[in-house]
Amino acid sequence: MITALLLALQLGTAPVYDRVILGGHVMDPASNLDAVRNIGLLAGRIAVITTEAIRGRDTVAASGLVVAPGFIDLHAHGQTAETYRFYALDGVTTALELELGTGDVAAWYRERSSGQRINYGVSIGHIKVRMAVMHDPGTRMPVGDGAYRAASAAEIGEIAQRIKIGLRAGAVDIGAGFPYTPAATRAELLAVFRVAARAKTPMHVHIRPGVAGLKEVLALANETHAPLHVVHVNSVGLAETPVLLEMIGAARARGQDVTTEAYPYDAGMTEIQSATIQDVYKSAPDARLAELEWPPTGERLNRESFERYALVGGPVVIHTNTEEMVAAAITSPLTLIASDAYWENGTGHPRTTGAFAKVLGRYVRETHALSLMDAIRKMTLMPAQRLYARVPAMKQKGRLRVGADADITIFDPATVMDRSTYREPALAAVGIQHVIVNGVSVVANGQAVEGVAPGKPVRAGGPR
Repeated sequence: MITALLLALQLGTAPVYDRVILGGHVMDPASNLDAVRNIGLLAGRIAVITTEAIRGRDTVAASGLVVAPGFIDLHAHGQTAETYRFYALDGVTTALELELGTGDVAAWYRERSSGQRINYGVSIGHIKVRMAVMHDPGTRMPVGDGAYRAASAAEIGEIAQRIKIGLRAGAVDIGAGFPYTPAATRAELLAVFRVAARAKTPMHVHIRPGVAGLKEVLALANETHAPLHVVHVNSVGLAETPVLLEMIGAARARGQDVTTEAYPYDAGMTEIQSATIQDVYKSAPDARLAELEWPPTGERLNRESFERYALVGGPVVIHTNTEEMVAAAITSPLTLIASDAYWENGTGHPRTTGAFAKVLGRYVRETHALSLMDAIRKMTLMPAQRLYARVPAMKQKGRLRVGADADITIFDPATVMDRSTYREPALAAVGIQHVIVNGVSVVANGQAVEGVAPGKPVRAGGPR
């Protein structure tokens, strides 16, 4: 890129960029640039940001639109061509599966090596590793020994060793979900946190509910000095969300390396056969079971329907939160935005297709609970920064500057909004006009561009 620009200057000619974005309202949370600019892209990177006229082989007219760094989602379940298309239409240029993760990092990346629409990456997942070591029969989540049997000392050693292998294979970090592995002892969790501490990699953890769950994980991180990321603070906190945020802020003030995230919906979703659902609802009365919604039909469950659908398996919606608690999480300066996207066999949560658009539409434009720059920061720079130490390549994402990766999202701030519902979760957001990944358009004029695969793997130590 630099050689091409120098050659053009030596010849006294104006450079012709691969693509130019003209007249957009450029917003960069790293530099706080907030002004109309033209951007030139070359060889997959940003080559110039200027007020001067520039030329390109392709032009994106961005007048009246916001030009932002591409959105980075640290918590996206569903890493397939179908879901990558969903994510791109919501402005996401990098989607990472960091909670559930995988048990075989090398194989996970090989499966996607033929090319993907957006950038992708994965953690080495304690849940998946434990399922393998304990020979659990579950597919997505543990349903047998992986959830309900305590590991022996030898099995704990094997779990730790497999996690080390995953990190050496380039895993982005270590994922864990304590409610999905209730039989995991403190000794086992300490062994995993010690691996994270030695590798200086974040533990990306779905904690047990409420204040007690956060105390547990903060103690593990403090004892081992492992970096910690608490996932979806709004759904693990529910009515205690403000208290959890205060606790995280206090831990940070004491010097702990801890971050957290939120998504903008007041209902969750997970697999009905998982321990986190079965342990709570298998003996619950109908009044409690009515918190659960079966997505294909929209029905609220009772004892009969819960047991029937539990035999079938599949995702279930969990209506346990409030808009007040969601707003408290989304607007906190501590939280970054992550979708917790969930998609399985043609159905899923609307956050899969609209989490980022909803933040921009509802919490920025409609309620003014967030400034536009703060919302963009939560979607771009903050998630990139969480991974800097482990994945230095992330320093070239989440920002608009010369030399940065040309991952760019262009949206209409007057119309951007999610559209999906729990009955129709696949509806694309509106207002996301253009999405560029490594210099290549994957969304143009609000429509997915087909037949392109510019996405690159996000791995510790770079591509392998």
